[in-house]
Amino acid sequence: MQRRGWRYSYLGVVMRALLASLLFIISGACYAQGFSAANQGLPSGEIAPEFLPVEQAYQLEVEIIDKQNLRAYWQIAPNYYLYQHRFDFKLENDQGAVDLTVEMPAALSRSDEYFGEVQVYYHSADINLKAQQLIERGTLSLTSQGCADAGLCYPPYTQRYDVDFSTGILTPVASSSEEAQTLTLSTVSATTQESSSSDGLLYMLLLAFMGGVILNLMPCVFPILSLKVLSFASSTDHDRHLQSWVYTAGVISSFVFVAALLIALQQAGSAIGWGFQLQSPAFVIALAYLFIVMGLSLSGMVELGSNLMSTGSGLANRGGLSGSFFTGVLAVIVASPCTAPFMGTALGFAVSQPPQIGLLVFAALGAGMAAPLLLFSYSGAARALMPKPGAWMDTLKQLLAFPLYATAIWLLWVAGRQTGVNTMTAALSGALMLALGLWLWQRSWWRKALALACLAAAVSLGSMRGLDVHSSDTAQLSQGKLAWSESAVAEQRNAGNPVFVDVTADWCITCIANETAVLLTDDMAQAFADFGVVYMVADWTNRNADIAALLKKYKRNGIPLYLMYTADTSEAPLILPQILTKQTVVDALQAVSKKNADISAVL
Repeated sequence: MQRRGWRYSYLGVVMRALLASLLFIISGACYAQGFSAANQGLPSGEIAPEFLPVEQAYQLEVEIIDKQNLRAYWQIAPNYYLYQHRFDFKLENDQGAVDLTVEMPAALSRSDEYFGEVQVYYHSADINLKAQQLIERGTLSLTSQGCADAGLCYPPYTQRYDVDFSTGILTPVASSSEEAQTLTLSTVSATTQESSSSDGLLYMLLLAFMGGVILNLMPCVFPILSLKVLSFASSTDHDRHLQSWVYTAGVISSFVFVAALLIALQQAGSAIGWGFQLQSPAFVIALAYLFIVMGLSLSGMVELGSNLMSTGSGLANRGGLSGSFFTGVLAVIVASPCTAPFMGTALGFAVSQPPQIGLLVFAALGAGMAAPLLLFSYSGAARALMPKPGAWMDTLKQLLAFPLYATAIWLLWVAGRQTGVNTMTAALSGALMLALGLWLWQRSWWRKALALACLAAAVSLGSMRGLDVHSSDTAQLSQGKLAWSESAVAEQRNAGNPVFVDVTADWCITCIANETAVLLTDDMAQAFADFGVVYMVADWTNRNADIAALLKKYKRNGIPLYLMYTADTSEAPLILPQILTKQTVVDALQAVSKKNADISAVL
């Protein structure tokens, strides 16, 4: 009875903590909604960028090719772009609308703050229009919409021309509504700011929530979540609901804590970003050891006692409320290298905003990550998909150990890439001593002294540094790639070479997936050579203030980041999406290169 009373006292503390978190999120949302247009997340003293009027940002030329064909050519200012899907063309005469065939050029893929994954045009958009019937005269209406990289989006803008096919003369039409369409820059800015303070924030919260949901499918997180779902098979409704909410509290509080630490360090002048903890070899090795211990426990090779569990080594498979809370904490720790498709934009937005809004976005990320477990907790339909409790649970439990072993191998490989093969060998030796120490701990009392010696040796071996020095630059140069630096980019562009910059890290799973599937294939390497584009690698595996400054420059807080520069040093680079396809990269190569190349082998 006393234990039951303690349990509900503990529950009260947890529920009060959850209530405080919810009040924090709600107050943050209210604060963000009331954010004035004068304060748009710019640092103190920073002046908002000046934007061009829409007519200067997108200069349109229209010409009559022949009796049926027209050409519309937009010259787009540097750092501005037009949406492909927002173009609209109409040709009308006295008899009504004339059917048009529109031939659009290839566009670039972009993750857009307002429309999601879209196709856009930088520099220019050259569009051919063909009337499906012969007419002498008509009125051509051309509607477009674009944005500036610095954040301003213009409303749709329509331009009209009287077209005389018989004489080949085009005459601009000034309509009574033109004044309403050609809004002044101050009006456009106010409209954009007003919408971004509410709709923009809600959109980013949704992106963060979806990114958190997808994190559960990543190889770092899925085994941990599976262990918790397994425990639901034989739990009561009360226990399921309680543990799922405690897990949620662990996830959200951990995300908010990491975000607060990140924001505090950045404001103190540290050049760090999301995933910064994985730039420490000591943290990576310690995390690998934790996965090894968890794997050994699931395999039944060691039985972790309560004392060891309290130190955190058995957090994911520990029962009770503390086990649920720290399972959420562990899930957040291992989730940092697994950037979900929607996370990059949301995290970049979070760190460019005041701390209240930034923490709100991270809280939404945590809520999304916890949502699937809550669904299993409350949804009978979801639980009905689970088989009945039985021997299969022990088999599955043992099977889940192998993804944990695989994750440990990957983490030790990351540590080796950060430092060198000698340090990785020492860490592997430490893992062996760790397993031996845990095995001896289960034996007679005198063997526990030997077990402690083995565990001490494991810590010592895992802490060894200075045995070798890691340098990824040599490996990159041997693969025909150059190490990134601002001066190297400028040197190549001044020499007339377009440049592609790949900001990556060995602990970034999304980066590795893009490189394996797209960037480092033989066909793509040949495409870079044929288009004459120099491939540069900015390796952020270890801390690098210059790379952190590059990310900040382009409003990114994490990786991957892909930049495609033209040879013209006055032009800003194209920013490619975080999830690459061969078509996206080839389109970018064509956009920045003056060379023609055969791309059939790539696509």
